[in-house]
Amino acid sequence: MKAPAWQLDAGTIAGLVREGSMTARHAVEQCLARIEATDTRVNAFTSLLAERALKRATQVDQHARRSELPLAGVPFAVKNLFDIAGLPTLAGSKIERDAVPAARDALLVRRLEAHGAILVGALNMDEYAYGFTTENTHYGPTRNPHDLSRIAGGSSGGSAAAVAAGQVPLTLGSDTNGSIRVPASLCGTFGLKPTYGRLPRLGSYPFVASLDHLGPFARNTRDLALSYDAMQGPNSADPACAQRDIEPVRALVDKRGDGLRIAVLGGWFREMALPEATAAVDAVAQALGTTRLVEWPEVERVRAAAFLITNAEGANLHLKDLKTRAHDFEPLSRDRFIAGSLLPANWIVQAQRLRHWFARRAARTFETVDVLIAPATPCVAPAIGTEWLELNGKRLPSRPSMGLLTQPISCIGLPVVTVPLWGLNPAAPHLPIGVQIIAAPWREDLALRVAAELEAQGVTSAPVATLN
Repeated sequence: MKAPAWQLDAGTIAGLVREGSMTARHAVEQCLARIEATDTRVNAFTSLLAERALKRATQVDQHARRSELPLAGVPFAVKNLFDIAGLPTLAGSKIERDAVPAARDALLVRRLEAHGAILVGALNMDEYAYGFTTENTHYGPTRNPHDLSRIAGGSSGGSAAAVAAGQVPLTLGSDTNGSIRVPASLCGTFGLKPTYGRLPRLGSYPFVASLDHLGPFARNTRDLALSYDAMQGPNSADPACAQRDIEPVRALVDKRGDGLRIAVLGGWFREMALPEATAAVDAVAQALGTTRLVEWPEVERVRAAAFLITNAEGANLHLKDLKTRAHDFEPLSRDRFIAGSLLPANWIVQAQRLRHWFARRAARTFETVDVLIAPATPCVAPAIGTEWLELNGKRLPSRPSMGLLTQPISCIGLPVVTVPLWGLNPAAPHLPIGVQIIAAPWREDLALRVAAELEAQGVTSAPVATLN
């Protein structure tokens, strides 16, 4: 008996559609039915585009068998900070409900659809992408499909949860301080944060322009590579977008980990992790045959610098609304933005100096190492509403601590693939935890190759949640 379309990955759906064994309409209908059956529990979606998706599926079916569309008929959804024609771009907020609807889709949405994918909806997130839990008070919390009492992570929580729940095989999110890697880790999906500037951000609601990245979630490495290749390419309308030619990675992934120099990030990245997180890294290191350890200096200070830059840039973007509509913000994000608006300028200048020094220091590592591995989150997903986390002898606020291990890396714009491992917390063996695979700038191919190696060995996988 054939598996239902919602259980299939993107590459498999596209192959079946191209060969005529499945129609794009059937794939979309099955995913819409899965969303209807599960989203009252998961709360991943804030908008569904059934009519648009079915119309687009009919168009794909008319041409799919005569084409080489790599994503033919693949349903996908996007974090609701991506523009979708005809809808206001919410960015998880109440305030943006009053915005003028978008005139056209975000550039990455258009690129995916040009390769045959079909947009089916918009996904829940932390307000203005400022958070690591997607406990959104305006639209409700997104729940972890592997344990509905726990957080999905954030700020792209809806994007990770939709993939984990089998609602769609592919989603897009954003990552400023860890907002792809954290929910990928907690929901048990694969996630790619490309190099800063690699993918254009045209048509997405900004958070921190000097830190914002866009990228995909999927159930395997192949789907990350397929979608990433479809989205690549320069764009002069985004001043941060590198004017680089498309550098396809899909064929390179098949080389896997052969010949790569791999090391484990130690120091801060082990000290600020619970046993399940370090066990995940140790399992990956053993599978890859590496015992080499690398330590970066001043990581804690770099994380503090990332916080300051985030607070200041984010607050500046929302200053007018903070003055006139403060009551319409979520309390947590409002208070952080207000604090950011009061930061002394010399603190931000010093934070940027430290950031650039750290980037140069980290670059030296890649003279002798191709790929680094580190935990993605300090622990498995906490329960919704958890306030505190005991870590390394310290009592820390739980929500911001989910980004302890991701912020220093996004601060310097390195490409990262997050892969999930399972069964490493004895008290919650059903929950995943992620490992970051980190490469030098513009070497997404190396991180994806290592992820593919771990998949081939059976170390990592992203099964659809049973939603029991």
